Amino acid sequence: MAKSKFFPALATLVGTVIGAGFLGIPYVVSKSGFFMGVIWLILIAAIFLLVKLYLGEISLRTKGNHQLTGYAARYLGKNGKILMFLAVIFGVYPALLAYLIGEGKSLSYIFLGTTNYSFVFSIIFWMALSALTFRGLKALKKYEKISMIIVLSLVFIIFIMFFPKIKITNLTYTNNDLFAPFGLIMFSFLAFSAMPEVERILKGQENLMKKVIILGTLIPLAVYFLFTLVMVGISGQEVNEIATLNMGKFVSLLGIMTMFTAFFASSLAIRDMFRFDFNLGRFKGWLLSSLIPLALFIIVYFFNLVGFVQLLSISGIVSGGMTGILVLIMNLKAKKLGNRKPEYSIKINKLIILAISLVFILGVILELLLYIK
Repeated sequence: MAKSKFFPALATLVGTVIGAGFLGIPYVVSKSGFFMGVIWLILIAAIFLLVKLYLGEISLRTKGNHQLTGYAARYLGKNGKILMFLAVIFGVYPALLAYLIGEGKSLSYIFLGTTNYSFVFSIIFWMALSALTFRGLKALKKYEKISMIIVLSLVFIIFIMFFPKIKITNLTYTNNDLFAPFGLIMFSFLAFSAMPEVERILKGQENLMKKVIILGTLIPLAVYFLFTLVMVGISGQEVNEIATLNMGKFVSLLGIMTMFTAFFASSLAIRDMFRFDFNLGRFKGWLLSSLIPLALFIIVYFFNLVGFVQLLSISGIVSGGMTGILVLIMNLKAKKLGNRKPEYSIKINKLIILAISLVFILGVILELLLYIK
C-alpha cells in the first residue's frame, strides 16, 4: 500500500500560507477593531478558498510540471503569461523581502534581547534558506512537516498561556479605519505559488487535492483568529507591527518558525517558475530566487524605504488581485482546453468571475485610498 502524501502536501500549503503576514494581522485589526477584523478574516478566507479550488482544478486538468506562469501561458497565451509573471513577482519577492526583515528582527531579539542586530541575522537566515532551496522539494517535504507541527503547537500553547490575560475592552472598541485589515489579510491567505508544489507532492494521489486545499485554508483561518484574539485582546491598540515582539522571546519563536516555512516554500516556487516555465534550469532558477530578495533587502534596509505591514499590504492587494482574476479566467478556459480528467470540478461562470473580480478591484482602490490618507 502506497504511503499517503496527504500530510506532506497539507504541511506545504499551510506552511506557505502562514508566513510573515499573520504576524501583522493583529496590528491592522487593532486599527479597525476586533470584530470588523474577524469579518474580514472570514470573508477573505472564503474567497481565497474558492479561488484555490479553481487553481487546484486547473493543475489537475493539465499534464506536466508547471508553475502559475506555465498555466497562464497554456490557457491565456503570451500576454497572460506576462501578466501572471508580474503578479507572481509582486507577490513572492515582496513576501521574501518581508520574511528577511521579520526574521532578522525576531532572531536578533531572541538571541541578543534587541532588534539592533537584525541585519546580521537576516543575512544568516538568507544563507541558510538559500542552501535549503537549492536542495529542493525533498528538503521542503521533510522540514515543512516538522515546522507545521511546531507552529500549530506553539499557537495552542500561546493561546492557553495568554487567554486569561485578555481584556474585553480591547476586543469591543471600534475605529474608523474599517478597511485597514483588507490588504494584509489578503496577503496572509495568498500562497497561490505553493499550489503547483502541492500538486507535485500529490503525484499519484491527486484525489487528495480538494481535501488538502480546504484544510489548508481552514487551518490558517483558525490560527489567525486565535493569534489575533490573544494579541489584540492583551495589547489593544498598542500591538507591534510584528505582533510576537510584544510578547517576549518564547512567543517570538512562533514568528521565526512561520517565516522559515513560508520563505522556504515561496523561494522554491520562484525557483521552479524560472526552471519549468522559463526553461532556465535548476541553477539559474535558484540564483534568481535567492539573489533578488537579498538585493531588495539590502536596498530597503539601508534606505529605509518601506515598513513591514505596508510592504505586505501592497503586495497582497496587487498580487492577490491580479492572480485571483487570472486564475478565474484560466479555470474557465481549462474546462474546455485541459488535457487531463480532473479528480474534482467546481462550477464557474461569468457572474462568479465578475463578483470575485470586483472584490479584488475594490481592494486595490481601498488600499490606495488608505495610503493616500
